[in-house]
This record gives sequence, C-alpha cells and structure tokens, in this order.
Amino acid sequence: MLDSAQLVGFAATADAVRARAFYESTLGLQMMAEDPYGMVFDANGTTLRIAKVKAVAPPPYTSLGWSVDDIEGVVRELTKRGVTFERYEGMSQDDLGIWSFGAARIAWFKDPDGNLLSVSDE
Repeated sequence: MLDSAQLVGFAATADAVRARAFYESTLGLQMMAEDPYGMVFDANGTTLRIAKVKAVAPPPYTSLGWSVDDIEGVVRELTKRGVTFERYEGMSQDDLGIWSFGAARIAWFKDPDGNLLSVSDE
C-alpha cells in the first residue's frame, strides 16, 4: 500500500533558529518551507520535517541517517563545519570516528537538540 508513497522523515527541535542553521548551513540541506509548527527541508528528494516543540526528548538510537559514497570525505567535511562525531566504548572506531561492521561503515553525530544522526556507506 505505501510502497509507492513518498517517505517523509521527522525530527524535532526546541530551538528553530539553531536547528535551521545546522540543517541548512552545516548539513547543506535546502529549506523548502517554514511554518509555526516546523521547517521542511529537501534531503535529496526526501522531505525532512523538523517539528518545532517546547522540549526535545531525543531517542537513544539513530533517528536519521544518510547513505554516502565517500564516508571519510563526508566525515572530514562535517568535522570542518563543527560537527563532533560520537565515540562509543567497546566499538573500534577509527581516527575519524568511523566504525566498520562487515562491509558497512558508519559514523554518528548529534544535531543541536541531541537527535542522533549518522552517515554510512555499505
């Protein structure tokens, strides 16, 4: 039933100005619209809606992720833009914070509200 429907991703922010700067300037997503309830970004053809809320309770797991062709290049560029990549005890991550699991490689970072995001290649 939903196999032909367009997916919309959601995250939340308690500080729309800070979130807009992060998603638009740091991550490079194009802002499509803003209303009193949220902001809408184009994430390479997928709609990402950042809901404006009073308080964010970020989940302890990854809420949004991007599949990239050059994870090292993306991690380096995001680091230059001020993004700090997460380090997890017991996971052998390389100097950039990238964890390898079989053929997959992944690195995690948080948005200004603490939502856990990732970049990966497989």
